[in-house]
Amino acid sequence: MRNILIAVLLLVLLCPTALAQQTRWSEQQAKAWYARQPWLVGSNYNPANAINQLEMWQADTFDPATIDKELGWAESLGMNTMRVFLHDLLWQQDAAGFKKRLDQFLSIAAKHKIKPMLVLFDSVWDPHPQLGKQRAPKPGVHNSGWLQAPGAAALQDVAQYPRLEAYVKGVVGAFAKDNRILAWDVWNEPDNLNGSSYGKQEPPNKVSLVVSLLPKVFAWARSAGARQPLTAGVWKGDWSTDAKLTAIDKIMLEQSDVISFHNYDAGAEFEKRIQWLQRFNRPILCTEYMARGNKSTFEGSLPIAKKYNVAAINWGFVMGKTQTHLPWDSWQKPYVDREPSIWFHEIFRPDGTPYRTEEVELIRKLTGVRR
Repeated sequence: MRNILIAVLLLVLLCPTALAQQTRWSEQQAKAWYARQPWLVGSNYNPANAINQLEMWQADTFDPATIDKELGWAESLGMNTMRVFLHDLLWQQDAAGFKKRLDQFLSIAAKHKIKPMLVLFDSVWDPHPQLGKQRAPKPGVHNSGWLQAPGAAALQDVAQYPRLEAYVKGVVGAFAKDNRILAWDVWNEPDNLNGSSYGKQEPPNKVSLVVSLLPKVFAWARSAGARQPLTAGVWKGDWSTDAKLTAIDKIMLEQSDVISFHNYDAGAEFEKRIQWLQRFNRPILCTEYMARGNKSTFEGSLPIAKKYNVAAINWGFVMGKTQTHLPWDSWQKPYVDREPSIWFHEIFRPDGTPYRTEEVELIRKLTGVRR
């Protein structure tokens, strides 16, 4: 017994993070981590020639040259992070190959001084993902090929949960100590019911299924020994008091090492939500914002993010197969015979020229890039 106690004491003294990895970071740990980071600015990134996560990462369509070119454009803006989505089916298809391609992506990002945040699961858009060749974009429709992970079938089938656990533990474990990774976003908008697009195809008990599974995903990632922080972002509703939080909001806010959120509203609302989240006394990262047609803009939100030292990661980088330069209402009225009056998301055209020069100049001014 005495030898066991000595061994545990030595473990704690020689490797103080070994036991802490099984639990949520303390406020002090989270603040110390954030103090080591620059002001974090970036985009949600998918290459222009990929319609979704599978097309970005599968062996036949993984395109390092395009990624290198586009991340060079990000570096030119002073961006230092990107939020990038993974998928559980990639692990099922070819775990070794997926790890190799992810390692290659991280090397390209590091070349451009970018530390990405990696997203494990996502409840938004198509609930029926399939491996292999991905469909072409629907003409005139915003994000017509983006995929949920896990899909509805896996979410409803507890027999598939060991596969999901193996994916989380496998991919996080493989890169748990990798300094090229900023953080792990464990689940994007987990209670999104996609009412304007795929709502009728969603499981009727989706929210209760996610309420049950989400804490497990946090636990799987922690058990894999991640030295990077874990988070999942609140994205709708009122977060001003604990009494107004939903069950999923509470899980995300109570399990996250660092707090993250989404906001696609004008600057005043963006600032109000930052102020709501300050009571949690942890670093705050905005992992989605900027929808011009919804009055969420770089000029309206980015200076506020800098004022509060909040990370700012906008949706969209290069116009491409996701077609997220088109507005959300394109699901009801596809833009097949007209262009939108303004781009909804995205910063660059496919040739690397800015959609709005004044926006890239503002980003460079705030990140301190001189040209």
